[in-house]
Amino acid sequence: MDHKIYSNVEIGEGTIIEDGCMIGIPPRGKKDGELKTVIGNDCIIRSGTYIYAGNVIGDHFQTGNKVNIRESNDIGDNVSIGTLSVIEHHVKIEDDVRIHTQVFVPEFCVLKKGCWLGPNVVLTNAPHPLCPKVKECLKGPTIFEGAIIGANATLLPSVMIGRKALVGAASLVTKDVAPLTVVAGNPAKYIKDVKDLKCHYPHLGIDKPYEDD
Repeated sequence: MDHKIYSNVEIGEGTIIEDGCMIGIPPRGKKDGELKTVIGNDCIIRSGTYIYAGNVIGDHFQTGNKVNIRESNDIGDNVSIGTLSVIEHHVKIEDDVRIHTQVFVPEFCVLKKGCWLGPNVVLTNAPHPLCPKVKECLKGPTIFEGAIIGANATLLPSVMIGRKALVGAASLVTKDVAPLTVVAGNPAKYIKDVKDLKCHYPHLGIDKPYEDD
């Protein structure tokens, strides 16, 4: 197969690694094999994906093509990361998270169980990018369980998106979002509660698309 596996990489049973992938790449300042890399069982790593060393990835993980995952992330089970997405280092991604195409997740973000990031979502982590002490202030968003981030939304540093909240497409989120609420706009503002959302296709027999719990 036309892919490269560096030293100190552990790959689980049933995992498929397609051509053009590189697994366990040593980050700057580290030697080949210095950081252990773990990929669980029954994963699919699609062509062109680069995974740096120090990642611990659970079972049933999958990537689209040309995904870039930097070093030292903690990624749970049943996580999917779409084509051309970038995950920087020291990110926590819990089980059942879905990250769509061309999403950017910078350092020090937390994506909790079952949250969903639509295509072209951008998370940010630097409140003042050219400050001499910027690296001391980096903190990405925390997206809580079951929250949904619509396509093309941008989240500013350190914001918290509450459990099962919904951020509308193309929104700019500048402050925390309460659980079970819908926000949208630039800047994003409260629109309604999730329980008040109605299905666009009543012929399907579903009145409300999301549970209120």
